Amino acid sequence: MLDALIIGGGAAGLSCALVLGSSLKKPFAKDKKVAIITHQKASHLQNALFNNVLGLKPGTLGKDLLSDGKLQLERLYPEITQIEKEKVSEITKIEDYFLVSTNKNQYKTKLVVVAVGYTNLLTIKGLEDYIKSHPRAAIEKDRIWLENTNHLITHNLYVAGTLAGWRSQFAIASGSGAHVATDILTLWNNGTHTKVHDKI
Repeated sequence: MLDALIIGGGAAGLSCALVLGSSLKKPFAKDKKVAIITHQKASHLQNALFNNVLGLKPGTLGKDLLSDGKLQLERLYPEITQIEKEKVSEITKIEDYFLVSTNKNQYKTKLVVVAVGYTNLLTIKGLEDYIKSHPRAAIEKDRIWLENTNHLITHNLYVAGTLAGWRSQFAIASGSGAHVATDILTLWNNGTHTKVHDKI
């Protein structure tokens, strides 16, 4: 049984995983099991070019950022299981956990973070009741969001990034993933507001 499963290996999903990974040596999180399904094929970052993101060298390619992000996660926080070459087809709530089905496996997890982007091509069964027209995208783009309050869709089911209703900017999506991670850390830390900072 996983404690958290992140679905999506883009800016929001990887940011969420990195923040959670940085906490796994803390007493309140040391035995937590976290995984991320790093499916990136449909990520808008695949053809992105970055000149306006703080900390990134101008001209950075999104596809490079995706592969570098997975490598960073693997090197710094190998405790986070990266699940590759799987696509989620269904999320089912079963009593006090979720059953997440992919094209290859099924995973039991206490909480889920959905961070897969905001196209109307979302095909994950179990999320239909939450799909709405995106409030911060041009109508002609036909984008969607999963209705939520502060990233929480329903108990232990979170959404991050553009699918949470945010605009499509790298820094916003990354921040959304980090926000969800700190909410999860706060939950794991018995409601004490929690964040993780590295220090020199």
